[in-house]
Amino acid sequence: MTHSFDLVIRAGEVVDGSGAEPFPADVAVTGGRIVQLGRVSGRGREEIDARGAVVTPGFVDIHTHYDGQATWEHRLVPSSAHGVTTVVMGNCGVGFAPCRPDQHALLIRLMEGVEDIPHPVLVDGLPWTWETYPEYLDFLAGRRFDMDVCSQLPHAALRVYVMGQRGVDREPATPADCLQMAALVREGLSAGALGLTTSRTFFHRSSDGRSTPSFEASEAELMGMADALRDSGRGVMQLITDFDCAEDAFGLIHRLAQRAGRPLSFSLLEGGYGPMTPRWREVLDWAAEASREGLTIRAQVLSRAIGVMLGHELTLNPFYTTPTYVELAALPWADKMQALHQPEIRRRILAESADPDPAIVLGRLAREFDHMFQLGDPPDYEQPLENSIAARARRLGVTPEALAYDRMLEQDGRSMLYVTLCNYTDGSLEASLSMMRHGAAVLGLGDGGAHCGTICDGSFPTFMLAYWVRDRTRGERLGLSEAVRMLSRDSAHAVGLDDRGRVAVGYKADLNVIDLGHLHLHAPSVVNDLPTGGRRLIQRAEGYVATVVGGTVVQRYGESTGALPGRLVRGPQPAPMLQ
Repeated sequence: MTHSFDLVIRAGEVVDGSGAEPFPADVAVTGGRIVQLGRVSGRGREEIDARGAVVTPGFVDIHTHYDGQATWEHRLVPSSAHGVTTVVMGNCGVGFAPCRPDQHALLIRLMEGVEDIPHPVLVDGLPWTWETYPEYLDFLAGRRFDMDVCSQLPHAALRVYVMGQRGVDREPATPADCLQMAALVREGLSAGALGLTTSRTFFHRSSDGRSTPSFEASEAELMGMADALRDSGRGVMQLITDFDCAEDAFGLIHRLAQRAGRPLSFSLLEGGYGPMTPRWREVLDWAAEASREGLTIRAQVLSRAIGVMLGHELTLNPFYTTPTYVELAALPWADKMQALHQPEIRRRILAESADPDPAIVLGRLAREFDHMFQLGDPPDYEQPLENSIAARARRLGVTPEALAYDRMLEQDGRSMLYVTLCNYTDGSLEASLSMMRHGAAVLGLGDGGAHCGTICDGSFPTFMLAYWVRDRTRGERLGLSEAVRMLSRDSAHAVGLDDRGRVAVGYKADLNVIDLGHLHLHAPSVVNDLPTGGRRLIQRAEGYVATVVGGTVVQRYGESTGALPGRLVRGPQPAPMLQ
């Protein structure tokens, strides 16, 4: 039989990423591109029956930290389980290039502290076959993945590479330092960096407690790098900053975007902790006003609360610094669980004070009982505050510490608690909804590849479709076309990847076939599949009939096909030239 196409997806309801209403159509693919949309009479070498399912663009996650994982692993879990076909890494100014041989340990400590990736995993996993940033990109270009990867140049690594210990100690950059950093930014953009990233939040610290090298870098230093972006005529900027003085923080953002003449995005969260602001509505409006002035400034927002997972298998729990718990920490799992069940051990731990580890900024959240919940399975990310551990403990007449202790011993000690860090001040996701729908916002902050033992938000694409489109009862829902647009076209366009994010002729054939009625997000769980047996949180999903990258099926019904068509994407990608 003669095959007209490489792949045909038949009889699906196409949600094309533009925001338009769904429509029935076949999708034909040849050479990694969509070549026909509508009634397709020719046959494909491979066909997918999409009857009863929706066909969407592949999702583009613009805020991940796979910089290390992409050097030792081909499947970018957890993102690949949630319809993501392109990831952008190197966010928040942290990464592993450029890096001199004597700086390896420093960048490992930084990534361990900022992104909670275990030290032994990075020591054993990173091959360090590069020094310069272009060499790092060349290394990635020789690898194969289950999705496309894009890299951004991280300011912290760049600063240390140029300034050495002075950069680590956050000394002011000299004019010569600034010129060298700017030259390396131009070099990185020419080699294929998607952009430049930096961090200006106290929230980001190395595992030894030191602030990230880019924290409080001078405006002159930042402007030198912005000039490099302007001179290159390409690339985006991404930053995270504290909004303790919102006007000052946004003023710097505005000046950087104006100087660079390039798109800039920043992390925005509701709350009063770290890089969050109770004035987030004003900040979004300022960004929208800047866009009307001709600048492109967007806030990266998340579709749910950023929540920290607590448990005996994880980095944090309410008792992780109590003296008795510390004594038990190194015991084999079975022995540790046996000890924790003993009434005397329980009494001692509950009586002891828990002083958060100062090197772990998230540590103080371990006893935020007023915003701590049992997440459940299926997980409930929008519980009323009366479901909190504190509220339940009051109703039961016990202390929240005692209730948390007992709940974490359920499921053979593998039960987890969930404490909301931000976007949940009032006990609902209304703030997230307002953020997502604001014209100056773009979805991000899933942090796939990072926070291995604390945060599991890389699953947000599935949450968007299962919860915001279908299941939410506590308020307004999103439309299907609206949510898909946010996950695909909007995020791709925000970073200059205009060749994807649409189901349309000429576009890259990155696609999802999804059974929305059976789309299901499981509770987070722990697996030990990182180098040295390191642990990480993952979150499984059901309902993805197929995920396609460049015309090749990489996932079927939640299982990898083993195909690795994903490649490094060097720099921005233009929209297809249509006839």
